[in-house]
Amino acid sequence: MSHTRILLGLLAGAAVGLVMNTVFGKDADVVVAINTWVCGPVGQVFLRALFMVVMPLVFCSVVVGIAGIGDVRVLGRIGGRTAFFFMATTVIAVLTAAVSATTIRPGDAIEPTVKAQLMETYGASAAQKAAQNKGIGTEGGFGINTVVEMVPKNPLKAAVDGDLLGWLVFAIAFGVALTLIDSQKREHVVKVLDAVNDVCTRLVELALKLAPIGVFCLVFGVTSRFGLALLPPLIAYVLVVLGTLAFHALVTMSGVIAVFVKHSPLDFLLRSRTSLLTAFSTSSSAATLPTNLKVAHQELGVPPSIAGFVLPLGSTMCMNGTAIFEGITVLFLCQVFGIELTVAQTLGALFLCVVTAVGAAGVPGGSIPLLVGILVMFGVPAEGIAIVLGVDRLLDMSRTTVNVYGDLIGAAVIARSEGELQIPVRAARA
Repeated sequence: MSHTRILLGLLAGAAVGLVMNTVFGKDADVVVAINTWVCGPVGQVFLRALFMVVMPLVFCSVVVGIAGIGDVRVLGRIGGRTAFFFMATTVIAVLTAAVSATTIRPGDAIEPTVKAQLMETYGASAAQKAAQNKGIGTEGGFGINTVVEMVPKNPLKAAVDGDLLGWLVFAIAFGVALTLIDSQKREHVVKVLDAVNDVCTRLVELALKLAPIGVFCLVFGVTSRFGLALLPPLIAYVLVVLGTLAFHALVTMSGVIAVFVKHSPLDFLLRSRTSLLTAFSTSSSAATLPTNLKVAHQELGVPPSIAGFVLPLGSTMCMNGTAIFEGITVLFLCQVFGIELTVAQTLGALFLCVVTAVGAAGVPGGSIPLLVGILVMFGVPAEGIAIVLGVDRLLDMSRTTVNVYGDLIGAAVIARSEGELQIPVRAARA
């Protein structure tokens, strides 16, 4: 399994790096040579393979996702309610993530001296990338110029410069405009972009095949320089992500079930368990879709007409768990590298997490390229992803489970709002 190989790559890279750091020291000629001529270049190839697909993947996935809603004038009430529900819960999720990350601050578990060493090692690259992000509240706080600069004068230049926010604004505008043109013309464009999106997804899968080697080299580069100093914040980071995911699913979404579905949250959870187990084991919202359709109809009483519309849309648009993961990861790595974000920058980061979460491919690891793109915008060097990539499989399984749970809740909420929800009286199967 690829996740097993990635984990082995992480452990091997960490172990070898720690041994080299302990035996020779971080400044020894042999350590410097390995990082300069072997691990550094190989790690960069892996990162560049991810960067290569960020812009086309963002554009295609966002446009296809918006176009998938169809002509809002035709979809009307159900389409509007569905889109609003998914976006609202994703915004709530990312705000919860921001509160967790800024309150607990797992990145502060790292020593100040190690933060200084991190920025000394990667600071030049980080500063270069952060310079591309001047439009998001970096000068003078959040104001009218920030809003103006969100709209790119030249979308292609925004893509070339790595201006992810400007590129996202263009993609959203393009997708909205696409829903307003003739349906036959729209279908042709959507088919092309959908095909390109599939190609980008396959490129991500190919890039992730290099992940075991890439992770080994990246983690070796970090541990050979910094030893065990990064272990405490990494453990804290994992616990914060898992805790926030659990809070959102069991507290926030339970409230949604009680208020809008008017049903027992515990019973709803038990009825959903087949889908949740499938999501946890596959780490894929798309792969869980057939199970979701069956569970929604048979266990939750959602009519096939509503489930068949809401759930496919939710598999690409309802990304509560992914938004939580991205939000905490961005803020955590900023803390690790000693980068203090302003309020405006934090809001900009959260906005990007919401939009890219919605645009993330519903496959294992689908959010990683988009996450890397956000990180570098805020001054975190791309190499920083190595700190969290090794534990991503566990987090991917967990966040996908939350995503899928949100899909089912959304279908039930919409069915209830239409007066068509008929949850079977029988108890959930043991």
